[in-house]
Amino acid sequence: MSREPRQLLTQAGEDLAVEGVPLRQIADQFGTPCYVYSAQTLRAQYQQLASALNLIESRIHYSVKANSNLGILTLFKELGAGFDIVSGGELSRVLAIGGDPSDVIFSGVGKSVAEIDLALKVGVGCFNVESRSELIRIQQRAELAQKVAPISIRVNPDIDANTHPYISTGLKDSKFGVDANTALTLYSIAAKSKALSITGIDCHIGSQIASTGPLLEALQSILKIVDTLSDGGIELQHVNLGGGFGVRYQDEQALDLDAYGAQLHKLLGPRQLPLRVEPGRSLTANGGLLLTQVEYLKPGQDGATGFAVVDAAMNDLIRPSLYDAWHDIVVVDGVNPEDPMHRLDVVGPICESGDFLAKDRSLQLSEDSLLAVLSAGAYGMCLASNYNSRGRAAEVLVDGTKLECIRRRETIQDQLRLELPEAR
Repeated sequence: MSREPRQLLTQAGEDLAVEGVPLRQIADQFGTPCYVYSAQTLRAQYQQLASALNLIESRIHYSVKANSNLGILTLFKELGAGFDIVSGGELSRVLAIGGDPSDVIFSGVGKSVAEIDLALKVGVGCFNVESRSELIRIQQRAELAQKVAPISIRVNPDIDANTHPYISTGLKDSKFGVDANTALTLYSIAAKSKALSITGIDCHIGSQIASTGPLLEALQSILKIVDTLSDGGIELQHVNLGGGFGVRYQDEQALDLDAYGAQLHKLLGPRQLPLRVEPGRSLTANGGLLLTQVEYLKPGQDGATGFAVVDAAMNDLIRPSLYDAWHDIVVVDGVNPEDPMHRLDVVGPICESGDFLAKDRSLQLSEDSLLAVLSAGAYGMCLASNYNSRGRAAEVLVDGTKLECIRRRETIQDQLRLELPEAR
């Protein structure tokens, strides 16, 4: 089962810590806002998934978009993961850490000519193709480069993943993938091309999926296509079921990975068809937190909810503003009995009403309290921006008692450098 958000926190004496390092120490050393990741938790989450899939031939391709920091990618590479990417920039990140391009799956609906050319040049393991136009473009670029492009067709099975509409990707009105009939047509086109090599079939129906039902329904739909292709003489080398495995932020039901693995074994075991999965959130979300300092306490008017104004903002963690997402918030410094209990919104300094990290929380804190925003290891820093000319946060990886700054804090000079005349 996925870890609870607060399982990331430990005690180091009287101090709240990640692994063996007090969070106050990290804040004092690196400042706030600051992302903090637990290497031990990331390893444990990966190993849990690997164990759940151990009954079938499978390959884990970490979804880079969930958290693309080079330090995090290096950790997963050392664990044996391949990678799932959706841009040329993410491919460059994998190459920068010495990742094997042949162990990379290139997904995404809008691959540019430059991105395809780079992927062909370095030899990515598979292109997940999402349209007829994309298939033709990959074919043309492969012919020009005198390469053979390995391809897989992404099928949209029109299955409701029962998740947030912004992260539901398997319905017929989604921009992702193609329907079954179109997929069969694309496989027929690919089979006639010397520049294309058919390797597999792909499906990804959404993110934050809490039950195995939609995932297994998608697999059964995909296997019908596999059988149709086989009858026509096209044998696939793998089936890719994407990721989207749900985790617990508040009171959600996390996906039972062991149950999922057992059910996959029943369906795929007799076929001896290798499986690929593309997890991101399930490996990283509850392996990281965001440290932030309270700047001001602002009481509400006439009994209304007050405000804790902190130094982190929507540019640091946009999920609450974008999805109305819940993140548990813990007072790091502990409870001072003299501090009153406040009913408040935790908000940032950005000039937007939508700039908040939490709404209507009861917290016993004071000005200058240090807060930990939990479950921030996925879709946190990778979605950060420079809105209001704010520098992006530092990132720190904790491994036991070892601290490593895996991204320094961004300065205003870093931002200006790209805009000054000498940089053009």
